[in-house]
Amino acid sequence: MKNVLLGSAAALSLAACTTTGPVPQATAAAPAAVPQEVVKPVPDNVLLADWTGPYDGVPPWDKVKVAHFPEALQFAIDEYLAENDAIAANKDTPTFDNTIVAMEKTGQRLDRIQNILGVYQSNLATPDVQALVKEWSPKLSAANDKVNLNADLFQRVEYLYERRGELGLTAVQDRLLTRTYEGFVRRGAKLNPDQKAQVTAINQKLEEAFSDFNAHLLADEATYTTATEAEMAGVPADVKAAAAALAKDKGLPAGTYAIRNTRSAADPVLSFASDRALRQKVWNAFVNRGDNGNANDNNALIAQIVKLRADRAHLLGYATHADLRMQDTMAKTPARAMDLMMKVWPSAVERVHQEVADMKPIAKKDGVTTVEPWDYRYYQEKVRKAKYDLSQDEIKPYFVLDNLVQGMMWSAEQLYDLKFTENTGKVPVFNPDVRTFEVTNAKTGKVVGLYYLDTYAREGKRSGAWMTTYRSRARLLGDDIVLASNNNNFIKPAPGEPVLITLDDASTLFHEFGHAIHYLLVDVNYPSLGGSQRDFVEYPSQVNENWLLTRPVLERFAKHYKTGAPMPAALVKKIEASETFNQGFATVEYLSSALVDMMLHTQPDGVVDPDAFERDALKKLGMPKEMVMRHRLPQFGHLFSSDAYSAGYYSYLWSETMDADTWAAFEETGDPFNRTIADRFRIILLSTGNETDRAEAYRQFRGRDPDVNALLKRRGFPTK
Repeated sequence: MKNVLLGSAAALSLAACTTTGPVPQATAAAPAAVPQEVVKPVPDNVLLADWTGPYDGVPPWDKVKVAHFPEALQFAIDEYLAENDAIAANKDTPTFDNTIVAMEKTGQRLDRIQNILGVYQSNLATPDVQALVKEWSPKLSAANDKVNLNADLFQRVEYLYERRGELGLTAVQDRLLTRTYEGFVRRGAKLNPDQKAQVTAINQKLEEAFSDFNAHLLADEATYTTATEAEMAGVPADVKAAAAALAKDKGLPAGTYAIRNTRSAADPVLSFASDRALRQKVWNAFVNRGDNGNANDNNALIAQIVKLRADRAHLLGYATHADLRMQDTMAKTPARAMDLMMKVWPSAVERVHQEVADMKPIAKKDGVTTVEPWDYRYYQEKVRKAKYDLSQDEIKPYFVLDNLVQGMMWSAEQLYDLKFTENTGKVPVFNPDVRTFEVTNAKTGKVVGLYYLDTYAREGKRSGAWMTTYRSRARLLGDDIVLASNNNNFIKPAPGEPVLITLDDASTLFHEFGHAIHYLLVDVNYPSLGGSQRDFVEYPSQVNENWLLTRPVLERFAKHYKTGAPMPAALVKKIEASETFNQGFATVEYLSSALVDMMLHTQPDGVVDPDAFERDALKKLGMPKEMVMRHRLPQFGHLFSSDAYSAGYYSYLWSETMDADTWAAFEETGDPFNRTIADRFRIILLSTGNETDRAEAYRQFRGRDPDVNALLKRRGFPTK
């Protein structure tokens, strides 16, 4: 039972699932056994029925209504608890099969419902949905705690763990048993009853706060900044068209533009609008989401969340929330994560100072004597043009979204034999804009998955980009066909018009697709070993970004939206020459967020004033005054919409260290599509899920630990 939401935006899982996982054998498995006397008849509710249709069943998006959820959630929660109670009450001596395997089978119905609810929460968050999530998130948390803190259930797990050397387990089974035991302990299984009650209360309060934080952020991102025709000077035509369409939808006067308060809408204006006052207005609205002292202000919620996390960590025997969260990571300790980040931070800051120095002569010609944060993106484009005779506007006509989607799918086929064939209209979807693709093994023709692509921004859809699975592969459960989705927030064009995207947006597209590839290739027995540790999970997606700018992809799929002509070789060379351009900004923007996250969650008492803490932490780090964090605390959904990335935003850098070193392996062969390397990557690292220690798996793949110098070299920083 798990809910996968991965990406550059917050992971909004509704509740931390109890231990579940895949078991060895390729036969379909029945649900966990529940005594017949406690089995209830299943109500006639579409959410409670098994999924039907092609691909071993698909979510019934065309039949689900918000009103179905309360009855379905309550029934599925009761069923899930009964399944685990039956395991705990078993009078037979604990065995791997009657305890661990049995637990792996629990909660299948609840898992399906939560996967559907997760899409409603992230993609279709109407007020009714937000109210539903606010009501049920604490209830789901309480149900998980009833399992995680069940003394009889834990006693059985502990019995097996203490005798694991005598059970004749395979290495994978031993890993599952160990991780199950450690997961119970981390969640409080060894606490006394009073302490368990306190942990449960904290978890429910956190879920309520997460829901409120997300609702506030969504509300602020539904606002917009207005502009006139004159103020929009310099803004690309496609961006202007989207702003005009939004203004029309909002009933604003003719000639008015409305710039939605999301990254995908704000960044192009900050990059190209020549009106400095407009840039400042858009920037202020965007960076102050959740921080305006109104009903959507998130500061009090953040203070509450940080304090609750610290209190929970103390109850569980950890010095800080970060120490607790990092037990199940590759880094293991906050100190190791901080050490990696601080190896990169000074070089990144120094590069920002160099970038600003490059901007100043150009800015001075506009009468700008001090480069402010709302100027950075604008003047970086001017410098790009001056240094490399290159601008995003020159690239965008060749970066047609539909063509790049074909390109990323073509790459997956060359590397991993994953063939994507569009079948939109053949299965239900949750919005008419969602496209679907059948995924097969190109060599055998076997169907391995169904891929959903939700491309466009809309009200009620959270910002950013993310990947999720509605069903993952786990042989114990008989789940073989993966249902995976990618979610982006590109601006929907007028009918018949193409979507032109920036280089950064194209990288995000390939990044999220890398998550999908990973989960389409995972082939494990136990569901609990299908996912990955937080600081590994971004690694496959970051590796996949590298194929975007390879010559084969650019030559085949970077074609001008009007002429169909391929991107000229001269333009490709200019892009390659500028690969380390603006890496100071990109690194500091991200890394400041990751450092503040770790600093925040290593506060022992958890008592913070968020705005003051952010300001003081950045001052201590020596944050350049010309820029801000990528995610300021009041809008940092990764941290405060769930526990998912809390004390874990560093994971992108940890993963990128492995990514850069992995890409170096391809570069060493001179062939970005080298199948020998791709096969090793797939077999050792992607398909194995979490069945093996991830650090050991990397060493098996590369022959050594990852080399941070590969990351520094990629970003154009001095190597160590």
